[in-house]
Amino acid sequence: MQQIMVAKGILPVSFPPLWVSGDLRVVFGRAADEAMSQPGSACQPPPDVDTDDCLHEYCYLFSPDLLAGKVAFVTGGGSGIGFRIAEILMRHGCQTVIASRNIQRVTEAAKKLSAATGQRCLPLTLDVRQPQAIMAAVDEALREFKRIDILVNNAAGNFLCPASALSFNGYKTVMEIDTLGTFNVSKVLYEKCLRDHGGVIVNITATLSYRGQALQVHAGTAKAAIDAMTKHLAVEWGPNRIRVNSVAPGPITGTEGVRRLAPKEAERSIYQKIPLQRAGNKTEIAHSVLYLASPLASYVTGTTLVVDGGAWMTTENNFPALLDFWSTELKEDK
Repeated sequence: MQQIMVAKGILPVSFPPLWVSGDLRVVFGRAADEAMSQPGSACQPPPDVDTDDCLHEYCYLFSPDLLAGKVAFVTGGGSGIGFRIAEILMRHGCQTVIASRNIQRVTEAAKKLSAATGQRCLPLTLDVRQPQAIMAAVDEALREFKRIDILVNNAAGNFLCPASALSFNGYKTVMEIDTLGTFNVSKVLYEKCLRDHGGVIVNITATLSYRGQALQVHAGTAKAAIDAMTKHLAVEWGPNRIRVNSVAPGPITGTEGVRRLAPKEAERSIYQKIPLQRAGNKTEIAHSVLYLASPLASYVTGTTLVVDGGAWMTTENNFPALLDFWSTELKEDK
């Protein structure tokens, strides 16, 4: 018998799995097993919320203390996928540092995360393009927690634009935030902590480069470089007991990416072309990170886990049509 800390006390639980909801209702083993044994449950998405708020209910498929005693550093952790990754790690016993350029956003996010999970969450400001700022943030995190075991490189920037209209600075900015930022944070964490103590790095990438996605040369190039970096670092840092992997999400609801890149009126037709006939959600990406960050993936390194419902294989990539869409959006914005 083990115990899980919740907002209003300690509940004895046997796991997995169990449901913990906002009003502290719990459904134990058999009922949850029955829910997961229903037809189609293998493709059924877990509950999620589109806003940057914590989940109203959560089903533990793994032990709630899977990451007990660990500390995670999540860039871009104040919103979207990064926020949900931090929440899911914390729900499994992990304390976290969430960092971004917007200190107000991560401060508010940290309060929500701690209140929902009972774990400590330290909000920090940093620009992943500036090594000195990263060093200062990591030093502060180490003063607070004395260790960092897991790094999630989630900071990113993106927009739709054909290569012919893309400015030099626009391309450079995305490369600096995504690719250079991933290397910068990984290098600082390696030098200050992971080299001597081991750990896990999970990079959030994309499938854009797999088919040369139109209007995405900047982000596709940046993410492809991160996938290559993942392999190089896995080879070089493996002897230091550091595993390095990537997660490549598809279209994910409740994210700035979908809001910007998939117009509401086109969502239905886009999702119907995906083999699983739907978009993914943030919790599904967070579960993938949880797996790679945990001992369950103890022999997994140097690989990219694609979590997109098969979307990259079937989604249309018609440049003329996408160019027309981009031109129309540009005119409407003006």
